[in-house]
Amino acid sequence: MKNVIKLIVLFVFIASFGHPSGAQEAPASHSFRVENGKFALDGKPFQIIAGSIHYVRVPRAYWRARLRMAKAMGLNTVTTYVFWNVHEPRPGVYDFSGQYDVAEFIREAQQEGLYVILRPGPYACAEWEWGGYPAWLLKQRGIVVRSTDPRFMVPAKRWLMRLGKELAPLQIGDGGPIIAVQVENEYGSFGSDHAYMEQIHHAILDAGFTKALLYTADGPAQIPNGALPELPAVINFGPGDAKHGFATLHRLRPNGPFMTGEYWDGWFDHWGEKHHTTNAQQQADEIAWMLQQGYSLNMYMFHGGTSFGWMNGANMNNGKYEPDVTSYDYDAALDESGHPTKKYYLFRDVIAKATGITPPPVPPVPAPVAVPEVTLRQSASLWSNLPTPVHSTQVLSMEDIGQAYGYILYRTVVPGPVQGDLVLDELHDYAQIYANGKLLGTLDRRLNQNRLPVDLKGHNTRLDILVENSGRVNFSLAIRGERQGITKQVTLAGRPLTGWQIYSLPMTDPEKLPFSAADCTGACFYRGTLHVDRVGDTFLDTGSFTKGFVWVNGHPLGRIWNIGPQRTLYLPGPWLRKGENDVIVFDLQGTPGRTIEGRAAPILDATAAQPSQGQARKAE
Repeated sequence: MKNVIKLIVLFVFIASFGHPSGAQEAPASHSFRVENGKFALDGKPFQIIAGSIHYVRVPRAYWRARLRMAKAMGLNTVTTYVFWNVHEPRPGVYDFSGQYDVAEFIREAQQEGLYVILRPGPYACAEWEWGGYPAWLLKQRGIVVRSTDPRFMVPAKRWLMRLGKELAPLQIGDGGPIIAVQVENEYGSFGSDHAYMEQIHHAILDAGFTKALLYTADGPAQIPNGALPELPAVINFGPGDAKHGFATLHRLRPNGPFMTGEYWDGWFDHWGEKHHTTNAQQQADEIAWMLQQGYSLNMYMFHGGTSFGWMNGANMNNGKYEPDVTSYDYDAALDESGHPTKKYYLFRDVIAKATGITPPPVPPVPAPVAVPEVTLRQSASLWSNLPTPVHSTQVLSMEDIGQAYGYILYRTVVPGPVQGDLVLDELHDYAQIYANGKLLGTLDRRLNQNRLPVDLKGHNTRLDILVENSGRVNFSLAIRGERQGITKQVTLAGRPLTGWQIYSLPMTDPEKLPFSAADCTGACFYRGTLHVDRVGDTFLDTGSFTKGFVWVNGHPLGRIWNIGPQRTLYLPGPWLRKGENDVIVFDLQGTPGRTIEGRAAPILDATAAQPSQGQARKAE
């Protein structure tokens, strides 16, 4: 009897507290596959109702809040890209800490009752800098990215193997939330090299992604180019295209499964263009129709967030360069600061009606706060704080000198006098040109500008060309030529200029500059203190500045440009502290006495006069 009592006590202890040794039982394994043309979770039909969130576009402190909002809208799954460039900033040097702890993001999704669709690339697109590729790839001249070129494929496979160590254990087959893993990304819109796609497919398998469903995603018409016969194919499209898109998928893949991998329920903004808003009711009606048909879907985006730092991408549209703004609000169901919109509630209602499931209550979200205006009284001149230059006969790109983002300065002495066109052959992306420290004018890749008429009257003129990387193109064949800076040569009056001093300006530690109370005009850093009585999200109004960048308490918030449409930068509450907060603004055309303040609402639809579409804008 005593032995029986001991066994009963031991059983109750284990049931209550786990094994007495402290060892935890392995999580139960599950399966996710295609059965009879439909998705099946543990053998039962499963309709994916997903929304996209990108962990790097959301402050880590807010991951769980955003995931709870997804659950409260009725989603059962979230999708995320993985961005290679933030995780491997230098070859073989990896970072999965803090904001980049993608495994923790996925674990938190599971804890909130959500499954995960992983999109590891290695190409992402996503209006992200160079589609997620690390800039150091471009140091290899002639490299052909997104191809079987070994100079690309070797590091890409190495990256996927390293990612597998982080995320493969989180697949559904091992008890994790990852139900599906995408192979590449919309490759059919780029090319039709199936040998390349097979190499990426097998690289993902080799990385350990064998216990979740693999699939490809393309536009409906591009499936023959990008899909692989052995994998399910899903389709991406925008509002109004659901019926046509699924009809095409039925024709090309009659045995299913049927899913839209990206339903574009919003859109992104370019500098100098209009802010996008979309028809929420139309989208809600179309989502209702898709759900009623039994189709699975992923809303791109559920929550857009922010392309913090230098991470905005750019488009190339009919030869026109179109850099994206810092905000990735996307007119999504959940806005940039995590608040539900009218669209959120419309989507929530149609999902609940289609599924018959009442979602959890919508969690309250603290309102943003206003921060009083402050004049940035301290300054530091860019010209007085240049690093040691690289000497080169010819101009070099950022990548040539080991730089990824920021600015680069080219300096030479021009014998004169000389008059004629200064031509920057393949400028990427925006330049200010100076003679003996005086601003002569600007050249802007957006406007297809590459030449500026100059008249240098002196015998020896110091010529400075300050170039900004405004964001590498993230889509189309243009991605293969996205070296930054001046990528070919500089000529003046038809003759090449040589003998350059080249200054790398990644601007990673502006707080270390020797700020003072002296006035600074031109390319300057300005510093001040934001006084915060109540910590919360706010939107920094940068309307008094021209073009540059903002940091707060060491956090790189993003780019500013007075051409609009974005005039405020999202500043998350967790990056602030009660009392004094350090703010630094770099402005290419700064003047003393400018101010900044925090608003309780964003301004994403501001407008401003544009430079002429002619040659280039000359300084007044």
